[in-house]
Amino acid sequence: MIILGLNGSPHRQGNTAALLKVALEAAGELGVQTEEVFVQEIMEKLDRPYCTACSSPCTGKCYRGTELEQVFKRLGEADGVLMASPVYFGTASAQLKSFWDKTRRLRGEKRLLNVVGGAISSGGSRFGGQETTLRALHSMMLIQGMLIAGDCYDEKAPGHHGVCSQQPTEDDSYALKRAAVLGKRVAQVSLATGSLRQNRPLGRPPKG
Repeated sequence: MIILGLNGSPHRQGNTAALLKVALEAAGELGVQTEEVFVQEIMEKLDRPYCTACSSPCTGKCYRGTELEQVFKRLGEADGVLMASPVYFGTASAQLKSFWDKTRRLRGEKRLLNVVGGAISSGGSRFGGQETTLRALHSMMLIQGMLIAGDCYDEKAPGHHGVCSQQPTEDDSYALKRAAVLGKRVAQVSLATGSLRQNRPLGRPPKG
């Protein structure tokens, strides 16, 4: 079992990264393998960091032979994904959006079908667009056919839509606890739904 964490912040060690670290550590306690991807570092190495829908179906030619191709291969093997982003004008960061826009080929090959997802956001104020950012992340995952880990029915719930934090995250003990709960919940649901992904349809890679 692999749980992949996507740090969509421009800061490797910022508020968003702190939440993601807690969530991944909590998931790891259940015996799953965890990995973190710093999205900006991957995207800034590309000559064309933005998707222009240059082919349909997507052939992935714009990132062929790059580190992004290897990251997408790992993403397509994951059982769970924790997507984390700071709030930018009420939605996800440009770095994470550009990264996800380029997953068109993964969608065509159904590589993320039935993969479990959870969302994390951090904002500059208590009501600073965190939930609208979570909904944007959910939309990205739903379009891939992923399964979103939602709320629970007890005091250990991760939050209605996911984890919302007010910066600085290190002072938001409530959000840090929710991040740990979400990490464990994504791992639990991933373990429980593993059979759905054993024979996930890979489809035929587009020509080109």
